[in-house]
Amino acid sequence: MKEMIRVGSGSAWWGDRVEPAALNAEKGDLDYLCFETMAEATVSAAQVRARRDPSFPGYDTYLDDRMKAVLPHCMKRGTKIISNQGWINPDAAAKRVVELLQEIGYTGVKVASVNGSLITEHVLELTDTILENGQPTSTLSSTLISAEVYQGAEPIVDALKAGAQIVITGRVADPSIFMAPMMYEFEWDPLDHVKLGQGNGLGHLLECGAQVTGGYFADPGFKDVPDPWNFGFPIAEVSRDGSAVLTKVAGTGGQITLQTVKEQMLYEVHDPANYLTPDVVVDFTTAEIEQVGPDRVKVSHIGGKPRTPTLKVSIGCTEGFIGEDMFFYAGPGALRRAQIAKKVLEERFKIVNLQAEDMRIDYLGLNAIHGDATPVDAPEPYEIAVRVAARTKTREEAAKVGREIDGMAVSGIAHTGKRVPHQDRTREVIGVWSSLVPRECVTPSINYFVS
Repeated sequence: MKEMIRVGSGSAWWGDRVEPAALNAEKGDLDYLCFETMAEATVSAAQVRARRDPSFPGYDTYLDDRMKAVLPHCMKRGTKIISNQGWINPDAAAKRVVELLQEIGYTGVKVASVNGSLITEHVLELTDTILENGQPTSTLSSTLISAEVYQGAEPIVDALKAGAQIVITGRVADPSIFMAPMMYEFEWDPLDHVKLGQGNGLGHLLECGAQVTGGYFADPGFKDVPDPWNFGFPIAEVSRDGSAVLTKVAGTGGQITLQTVKEQMLYEVHDPANYLTPDVVVDFTTAEIEQVGPDRVKVSHIGGKPRTPTLKVSIGCTEGFIGEDMFFYAGPGALRRAQIAKKVLEERFKIVNLQAEDMRIDYLGLNAIHGDATPVDAPEPYEIAVRVAARTKTREEAAKVGREIDGMAVSGIAHTGKRVPHQDRTREVIGVWSSLVPRECVTPSINYFVS
């Protein structure tokens, strides 16, 4: 049994950069390379695409790019790969990985797909209450599209025990992807909340990729980091006791410091003493963090509490359509003209009887982010983009937004800048609700494929 393993990050989300993953695969001396590319919004986008495009295979659209970049290095080094790039079709993703392995001449490689996260057909039988509003989940029956439950690390560990060198999953909690190698290599008991608290805490530090090496951290003049165009993705040197040193490939940009680690540790954690995951409840309040060298931070004593009897499920439902477009003003008086243009559109939407459940008209560069909290004395910008968006029940109603904005080109205010529409300005919306499922009602399954 190993006393230490090196686990590297390959991505933090679907649209993440590929080059740092390739560098980790080539020069990171990794035992495991883990990719996190799934989020509630990603699943919604996948379900929308699957509804309109029967040829969509259902897995990460960048699967080929990522695998082609890292497979040669990982196969040569013996690095195992764990990824939730299976999205809503892990089997198809695993089969595609097998094809890519064969294309580069690697045969006999065992690839596993972890299924069981899709519980659409049974979710209303297994759940009671919508967490966000307290309403019965049965109220979602007419709009229900999909339901994905968050699975933990155990099925990944089972796949590794069966000899899989690459494991592709569907909806697995982000930290669990990174903790699974620790459970497997160090033979941690799935109910050992002390060890799993440390492992899942480390997984949380790794799951957001460059965020722990300076990405999403840099703030020029306040928090400067070197070479931010070349952030390296983090690597954890994990010891059997659950402590780890976070580092990165030498020569890459960014930095690993006490501050970058602390910021990521608290990122998206509502209660640092009770960070809920499928495997364990993590307690970050006991963590000890020590700078042990340049770009080397030791993390130890992250706490853990017994796992919950339920698992979270994300329920995707149709919520109509959004129509969206924008136009522009520049120079002195840009804001004044934008304000008049807003009044023009509001009146024209009445004329065409736009039936919108929600609508907003924002001035990008002034109030689009902070909205009503924008200071009334905010400096007037030199240029303004007017963004208009409305949520409607039908695509036909949503299309009215773009049609009226088109009219602003010649029937609007002086100096209106209008782009020529080159893409669909309406899109279907899938809303995401949450509920809880009894743990014993979710049964993962694993399929195996060999290149």
